Amino acid sequence: MENCHLIMDGQAMQRAIARISYEIIEHNKGAEDICIVGIRSRGVPLGRRIADKLSELEKLEVPFGELDITPYRDDLRGQGGEEQTCIPFDIRDRNVIIVDDVIFTGRSSRAAIDALIKRGRPRSIQLAVLVDRGHRELPIRPDYVGKNLPTSHSEEVRVSVSELDGTDSVEIYNE
Repeated sequence: MENCHLIMDGQAMQRAIARISYEIIEHNKGAEDICIVGIRSRGVPLGRRIADKLSELEKLEVPFGELDITPYRDDLRGQGGEEQTCIPFDIRDRNVIIVDDVIFTGRSSRAAIDALIKRGRPRSIQLAVLVDRGHRELPIRPDYVGKNLPTSHSEEVRVSVSELDGTDSVEIYNE
């Protein structure tokens, strides 16, 4: 039987996205050379929200793209169809901020870095995540975190976004 606990509701997610956006501006001294790239699937709407918030705060258009990391994952090679990446701008000499919903082992982040570098050499690559649940297998640390959530390996963190799921929430499931 699954046990579910609400960790973040829509308002808490909205506050976390706003806080991450302010931290990005502060760290990069503005948003002029920034672009946001969301990892499919839930990193895309979260990344879009961050890009929109940065654009609103800094009064300039922050480029946004979508990154499909499936071909770059060491555990999913050969699965899936055609790559679904859409980055309609040049990432060279820009500060690219990768956005994902949850960081766990770090393998998705590593795959995203590989996928980006294949497209050019950014000035820097930074990582923003809504939830950091620990348990890294690779030496990867996010630059911006909405919520640190220590978990056990048996727990599952599920992020829901209204664009895909009809609601905004972060829940943890104990099996």
